[in-house]
Amino acid sequence: QLQLVESGGGMVQAGGSLRLSCASPGFSLDGSTIGWFRQAPGKEREGVSCINMNDGTLNYVDSAKGRFTVSRDNANNAVYLQMNSLKPEDTAVYYCAADIRPESAYYCSAFRLATEHYDYWGQGTQVTVSS
Repeated sequence: QLQLVESGGGMVQAGGSLRLSCASPGFSLDGSTIGWFRQAPGKEREGVSCINMNDGTLNYVDSAKGRFTVSRDNANNAVYLQMNSLKPEDTAVYYCAADIRPESAYYCSAFRLATEHYDYWGQGTQVTVSS
């Protein structure tokens, strides 16, 4: 059973950086697309970024472009989200999730990150950015 474990959240001041990690201990992520989502209090969960583990297709929500970088480490079954120039509006619980459908790379390239396409979710990690 695929399980995702996140780490790296925390509290930083505006302009700071954090690096989130998403690992799948003992289970290959090959063929899947890993999405990063976030949910702020009182708001819907939104897609932030995605990366396909096979071909490296990746994408970002407009508000993250130029500030966040998603990367993969196939050998270690891990995905990372480097977040720079953080803003208070980035404050949320961040989740990684896996879409194992064969067409998942297409949906990532089109940035169609629908939560119902992601069957496996991490526990979430809190990111708090103070002004």
